[in-house]
Amino acid sequence: MSVLKRFLRRPVVKQALGRLAAGYLRLVRATNRFTIEVGDGVSAGASDPWRWLDGHLPAITGMWHGQHIQMPMMARPTDRVATIISRNPDGDINTIALERLGVRVMRASGARGRRRAADARAKGGAEGLRAMLRALKAGETVAFSADVPKVTRRCDAGILTLARFSGRPILPAAVVTSRHLRFNSWDRACLALPFGRGAIVLGRPILVPRDCEGEAFEALRRLLEAEMDRVHARAYTLVGRPDRAAYYSRGVAAPPPAIVEGTA
Repeated sequence: MSVLKRFLRRPVVKQALGRLAAGYLRLVRATNRFTIEVGDGVSAGASDPWRWLDGHLPAITGMWHGQHIQMPMMARPTDRVATIISRNPDGDINTIALERLGVRVMRASGARGRRRAADARAKGGAEGLRAMLRALKAGETVAFSADVPKVTRRCDAGILTLARFSGRPILPAAVVTSRHLRFNSWDRACLALPFGRGAIVLGRPILVPRDCEGEAFEALRRLLEAEMDRVHARAYTLVGRPDRAAYYSRGVAAPPPAIVEGTA
């Protein structure tokens, strides 16, 4: 383990970084002018988007990985929101930040060692599913990334399985800002910057019947994937910026890169 990694894993350092991250997200939320859009488009719930949202809670809020850093800015102080993070020490800072923002964090087991990696991942997935089912039953909204691990913007079956067993709707969600940093990571992670415009877009609720399987399940997976793409495209349109991560994930030539996007 490197010296930097050992330093970052010190409890006092993780506490400081988690507090700093939470404070930064509060600053971004307070200094961006947000537009909120829900349902099928501009008109659906436009007069009172939060009332529309309340009619679907508790829900499963799905986001694309890479945009997940902004998602806590969508929650209201009165919302009961939970999410799941691996028990890997690298998730400790995120946990501290989210808890300071009012999000309850559930820690699920991860893989331990190469020989038992597959078994541990399966066990961790089952443990996480049970934890999220309990949260939804208790009236909490569950928010997490919907991508296949390490495959950006391809919807995983896990989020639909949770909807199938819980009976709760999936709400595709996007939170973007006109000014942001884009990282050269596998998910093209995005960090919002203060003093710009923002958009919160929630898509059409998707229900997964208890007996849904096979081709019907796959059709719903593709529908959810398309709706998640739509809400992200719409959110970027509202702030007047291109969704660069979509270019990379779909294998299309992207516009010229920028270190800080939205400064022009």
